[in-house]
Amino acid sequence: MTTAFAKVGFSGDYGGSYFMTQLIGSAKARELYFLSDRVSAEEALNLGLTNWVCEPDELMNKTMEIANKLANGPSVAYRYMKENLNRAMNGEVDDCLDLEATHHIHCGQTEDHRNATKAFVEKKEPIFKGK
Repeated sequence: MTTAFAKVGFSGDYGGSYFMTQLIGSAKARELYFLSDRVSAEEALNLGLTNWVCEPDELMNKTMEIANKLANGPSVAYRYMKENLNRAMNGEVDDCLDLEATHHIHCGQTEDHRNATKAFVEKKEPIFKGK
């Protein structure tokens, strides 16, 4: 992967400079933007630019594995997790703690939580229904 902007006389696009700086810090983002050097898959993984690396012939299987895990997960909890994590990006810690506590209570009242707790005690895999 490369930013390549400097190689073609562009400054960047689609918020890449913002997100890259948030992900890897200003110094490394500047290095990647100004030098436009290639970043190997392993380096991208180490920098936090990607979460997984696999061989090209394994890509579809890895993608489907992740997609199925998410699709079969606790969608109600995922919704609240997304809100919590989004708030944590630029919210105050007290607000984040309050939001987490509220969402924790909501999740604790769901059918998914009750079923998952029972499955945990029985050492079974939970089946989530989004309720």
